[in-house]
Amino acid sequence: MKAGVVHAREDIRFEDIEKPVPKAGQVLIKVKYTGICGSDVPRVNGDACHFYPNVLGHEFSGVIEEVGEGVTSLKTGDRVAGVPLVPCLECEDCQKGNYSLCKHYSFIGSREFGSFAEYVVVPEKNAVKFEDEVSFEQGAFFEPATVALHGLKRVPYQGGKTVAILGGGTIGLFTMQWAKIFGAKKVVVFDINDARLDLAKKLGADEGINTLADDFMQVAMDMTEGRGFDYIYETAGNTITMKMAFELAANKANVCFIGTPTKEISFSVKEWENMNRKEFTLTGSWMSYSAPFPGEEWALTAHYFKTGELKFDESLIFKKVPLKDIASAFEMYKTQGTVKGKLLIDSEGIE
Repeated sequence: MKAGVVHAREDIRFEDIEKPVPKAGQVLIKVKYTGICGSDVPRVNGDACHFYPNVLGHEFSGVIEEVGEGVTSLKTGDRVAGVPLVPCLECEDCQKGNYSLCKHYSFIGSREFGSFAEYVVVPEKNAVKFEDEVSFEQGAFFEPATVALHGLKRVPYQGGKTVAILGGGTIGLFTMQWAKIFGAKKVVVFDINDARLDLAKKLGADEGINTLADDFMQVAMDMTEGRGFDYIYETAGNTITMKMAFELAANKANVCFIGTPTKEISFSVKEWENMNRKEFTLTGSWMSYSAPFPGEEWALTAHYFKTGELKFDESLIFKKVPLKDIASAFEMYKTQGTVKGKLLIDSEGIE
């Protein structure tokens, strides 16, 4: 089969490799689309790849081509989204259902061959079936949508309250939608890009605030009658928005950092004192899994994509690139600001 194979830093090639065969308990998926995740970029353009040669890709959709011995929940022809985490199921965290915290996990598309290819093999539980009403493009967005829902649930979320979403990227827009689905009184998205804020409102946000405006903080506080927000989800992993969360939080608020930071961060005494004086709760979120594996995050994504309550807009997709041109896709990331949205690799585009 054809695949995009990483051989070294800045060296990803479209070439022939052996087509995998499903073993007992596994399924073979004919890949349709794979989203390029932010974590894929340093694995190709930097030195973050676990080994060479490697086939990345973990946000994917496809069709079951073949099932291994003992597989009962899936059959040939089923439309599925890929679940990348392969937990050990034996460590203390796995036994508690905290699969994201597994100490001995594998991961499809980084620690074992992934979906930047025509076919990929995964364990039976790592393929989540979705209905015909859900497109294969949406199927490639299951993973980020589940990351957003897992983050929402990392705090004792309740409807009827105010929610701030810091960052209007893919994760932020899905977090906003989950907050609305589960009954938020008002959801406000914060970003520096007006196009993202417009999309946020199109997808259901009550308001969008551009944080480049001098008076944005006053505008935000006025929306809550000066109280601040009951729930704050930071999705950008940015020093500015992480500090902003402390200022926007209401007394007794819940704050969750979903975004992954890439730089060191420090807080002034005054900034940190916000947490003491407001007595807000701060936590983090990692990946998207719960018991029974892979968790309700995945089942609810399939359900709400089907009903249309979890909205999907084509503008979430920046561009579709044929698998044969995968090297050019990663070249785009070398110029900051070029990629404006999710870039999908089309595994059927090999001619």
